[in-house]
Amino acid sequence: MNNTSNKITADHLVRRAYVYIRQSTPDQVKYNQESKRLQYGLVDRARTLGWQDVEVIDEDLGISGEGIPRTGFERLLRAVCGGQVGAVFSMEASRLARNGREWHTLLEFCGIVGVLLIDAQAIYDPRLTNDRLLLGVKGTISEMEVATFRERAQSALMQMAQRGALVRRVAIGYIKGADGRIEKDPDARVRAVIDLIFRKFAELGSTRQVYFWLDQQQIQLPIVRGPEDAQEIIWQPVPRRAQRAEESHLCRSVRLRAQPDGEAARSRAEASRASAAAPSRGMVNIDFESP
Repeated sequence: MNNTSNKITADHLVRRAYVYIRQSTPDQVKYNQESKRLQYGLVDRARTLGWQDVEVIDEDLGISGEGIPRTGFERLLRAVCGGQVGAVFSMEASRLARNGREWHTLLEFCGIVGVLLIDAQAIYDPRLTNDRLLLGVKGTISEMEVATFRERAQSALMQMAQRGALVRRVAIGYIKGADGRIEKDPDARVRAVIDLIFRKFAELGSTRQVYFWLDQQQIQLPIVRGPEDAQEIIWQPVPRRAQRAEESHLCRSVRLRAQPDGEAARSRAEASRASAAAPSRGMVNIDFESP
């Protein structure tokens, strides 16, 4: 069914071959070098099969195929629709797209224009019934794999949450230790500011008044920026809009600790609705926890 001589024609060879390279996450790009080398090796496979004009599309390295725009894949579709492509090479044909809509769109365009799909094992012609059926099955299996991985990951997160081991974000003033335990931030300035905030709350009894006092004293607050493995602390003054609204995590955290359980539950619901309705532009998300 995948006889090369019956599928690759002179019409395919006079057009360009595209090698589409993708890895789903930045970690894969950084650590799974062998997969990247194998994908770039498809350029040699294309030349061996007779293509002289070979173009590599690797803009989507480190970008997931789930709901995130992929400029490389879009460029590939434009080239296919423009009749410039004789074959699309990928390490695994079904990995070209990770959802049914994109996969079947690609198959439809390739079938209309007469573009071959070639991976490390086989050559597929979407115009042939058997090949189209096989590609459809491969795409369905690939989509189900993604759904299964997502369900397993969600299940693992739920189990961690049930035993109290799930930490999605460490609050300012704390860090995650090498063993995964939450520890106080070794930065003395950060600890001092947080201690000051809670002392002033005990004195003033109002998070709103605490914000006003911090602004009057021109005290800067720590803000965490960057990914978890490369975070940095930036010091900023109290945002004026944060004084007029109590959506910040600091306000909610301090207020809920001062309320009985029933009132705290009602306040959480009210704060959640207010946070969803309030505009976030210009707000600084301050996530303090009591030390």
